[in-house]
Amino acid sequence: MNNNIIQQIAIWTVPVLLALIVHEVAHGWVASLFGDKTALMLGRLTLNPRKHIDLIGTIIMPLLCLFVGGIIFGWAKPVPINSRNFKNFRRDMVLVAAAGPISNFLMALMWAMFTKVAILLFIQDPIPLIKLFFIPMGYAGIFINLLLMVFNLIPIPPLDGSRVVASLLPSGAAKVYGLVEQYGFIILMFLIYTNILSLIIEPPFLWIQNAIFSVFAIE
Repeated sequence: MNNNIIQQIAIWTVPVLLALIVHEVAHGWVASLFGDKTALMLGRLTLNPRKHIDLIGTIIMPLLCLFVGGIIFGWAKPVPINSRNFKNFRRDMVLVAAAGPISNFLMALMWAMFTKVAILLFIQDPIPLIKLFFIPMGYAGIFINLLLMVFNLIPIPPLDGSRVVASLLPSGAAKVYGLVEQYGFIILMFLIYTNILSLIIEPPFLWIQNAIFSVFAIE
């Protein structure tokens, strides 16, 4: 393993873990606000990585992406949600589903602030560690969180966007729409393989990223 790969792992580990874990915790936390304490009782409302790490999605997949290049992709263990505990199913399900992407957007803003501070510190005192580690980590945090946000808003089951759509559809249409979930992974793999997914994600991703860079005056 060369030094560049080791450096990339060091830079991306914290942003990727936080992005995946906070996304899932956000789902469980909002669900608990609306009466579903399932995630809370199972000890999943914690930032402890051991509670959320999926061997393939959280470790193998991101590392493979680093080695072969391309978009950093991964997932954590889904937080269990029991929608029968919701008092207002449609409203509560929309908010619970949206909590994950919203948390990623907020974290992207936090990483942008982190990056801005790191850049200002480097200007005042050009310590190599800041330029080689902390600034790239900030950009990695922005990237992975915006990527997860936009990706999860795609209305393909079981992504969060599909949960929002299903909650807004009439019950009959929602049931038919839910049948797509058994083919969701196959559809996503097809979109990734054909590069269609990148064409879908790239425009909103770049627009939001450029807006954040403009607001925080970073490049």
